[in-house]
Amino acid sequence: MLKRKDRVTLTDDEKTILILGLNELRNSLINEGKYTDAVDELILKLAD
Repeated sequence: MLKRKDRVTLTDDEKTILILGLNELRNSLINEGKYTDAVDELILKLAD
């Protein structure tokens, strides 16, 4: 099965907002003792 890859064009402000929101989610997951791997990957992809 092929994976579907979609692309989204974001402004710098939109990237900043997304990264801040993902970081808050990451902190919540850490506090709950859950894995943050998927969120970490998304943050790294947005930071490029």
